Amino acid sequence: MKENVLKMKSFAFALRVVKLYQFLSQEKKEKVMSLQLLRSGTAIGAMVREAEYAESKAEFIHKLNIALKEANETEYWMELLFKSEYLSEEAFNSLSMEIKKNY
Repeated sequence: MKENVLKMKSFAFALRVVKLYQFLSQEKKEKVMSLQLLRSGTAIGAMVREAEYAESKAEFIHKLNIALKEANETEYWMELLFKSEYLSEEAFNSLSMEIKKNY
């Protein structure tokens, strides 16, 4: 069976987002923006998983388009966290590179 690269990468990215959320909420005491980041960053992989079992080509495309929208929203929250100095430049650049390369 062929390996689903998008499925693996979206899961790995979601895991990074979960860990970042834990850091931001516990260490930086930032709750609102980090929760938004958690929601959108983990939704990417969830939509990829839903697309995997789509009942039609149109549904498959629709689910992947939602994943792309969630990636765009995630990028927004990352940039906002960076500009408001909750997220280091190193972390921001690493996550940004990953999201732009994969989505």
